Amino acid sequence: MKVRTLNGEKIRRRLDHGTDEQRKTVQSILERVKNEGDEVLFELTEKFDGAKLDTLKVSEKEIEQAYHSLDEDMIEIIREAAENIRVYHEKQIQQSWMMTKEDGSVLGQKVTPLDSVGVYVPGGTAEYPSSVLMGILPAKVAGVERIALISPPRPDGSMPASVLVAANEGGVTEIYKVGGAQAIGAFAYGTESIPPVDKIVGPGNIYVALAKREVFGLVGIDMIAGPSEIVIYADETADPVLLAADLLSQAEHDQLASAVLVTISPKVAKETSKEVIRQLECLPRKEIAEASVISNGVIYVVTTEDEAMDAINELAPEHLELVADEPFELLGKIKHAGAVFIGKNSAEPIGDYFAGPNHVLPTSGTARFSSPLGIDDFIKKTSVIYYSTDALYDNGRKISKLARLEGLEAHARAIDKRLEDN
Repeated sequence: MKVRTLNGEKIRRRLDHGTDEQRKTVQSILERVKNEGDEVLFELTEKFDGAKLDTLKVSEKEIEQAYHSLDEDMIEIIREAAENIRVYHEKQIQQSWMMTKEDGSVLGQKVTPLDSVGVYVPGGTAEYPSSVLMGILPAKVAGVERIALISPPRPDGSMPASVLVAANEGGVTEIYKVGGAQAIGAFAYGTESIPPVDKIVGPGNIYVALAKREVFGLVGIDMIAGPSEIVIYADETADPVLLAADLLSQAEHDQLASAVLVTISPKVAKETSKEVIRQLECLPRKEIAEASVISNGVIYVVTTEDEAMDAINELAPEHLELVADEPFELLGKIKHAGAVFIGKNSAEPIGDYFAGPNHVLPTSGTARFSSPLGIDDFIKKTSVIYYSTDALYDNGRKISKLARLEGLEAHARAIDKRLEDN
């Protein structure tokens, strides 16, 4: 990995809005899905995923077979992970509330779950049961009545057993075999087989991200996810072997993934760089991880802890590890990060799979203004207002005056007529 001295320079965040060609491809696919429905879903699933399907929906028999084909120990692990995720998100539940003022007016907020949500899960040659659980369970806890899952099939038309088991354990049996931009289009517009949803969540490639951007407004979306990223802060006590392992845990995701180490120790920087090269040699996904490290991997050496924290807040990383002698003392200095992993034992994969917090996180610096996927993504809030006669008399003149200040006479008269009538 490249080792650089920061010297007060600004770290630039990566932003990927796709190419003009990619955007045009996505727009064309969405338009076709809107106009042609199931027909184009079958066509594009065969074209992009190599699967010639007779039906888009996963059957109950396929879900039953998934349980038979998956190792019993793995089923129990999925169940335990699901419980951890469920318990964590139950802490985020919000209640409706009302307050009564002395003049008899009542103000409040009504919290209502969304009617329907579509969860997108990447697939094809890979399988991501963790993404299934992370998308489904917060929606379930929030009280969403209809949750549908969509994911690309394998070339033989099957879905990974772990994905089907995770979906079923999360309480979802409405599962469709479609991927890419066409899957987002199906959820947004609806087809003969796939009813539309109110919101689409879940990570995907650049085509999925661009499609979500295109349909936003017709439906809600969680976020526009970019390539995975990790930033690690390490002091002189950190173990370079563990640092390298954690950097590579993100680099193996994708050639576009980024792995960054920020350290106050030149020795740790040098040893970690060597260790990354050593560990790469025996990594099954060496080609992907190596490309990521070469293109987007970097080790920054800083002179002070405060300089390190400033750099990290500028990056606003998806994942942040604090590997230091007193890591909790650093937490208060972190303003922008999707998830913070504290201490040498808290490797990022713990959050990916098992701890409970959601692993769908803001990327590309959007942690400056965005949060992890959670209960808030699956509810909406409605303001409640009741004005008594006393409240109207006490405040009516003020309201009319504000309305006239803005040049909205009809607004003012709507208040004045009530004052006259009473």
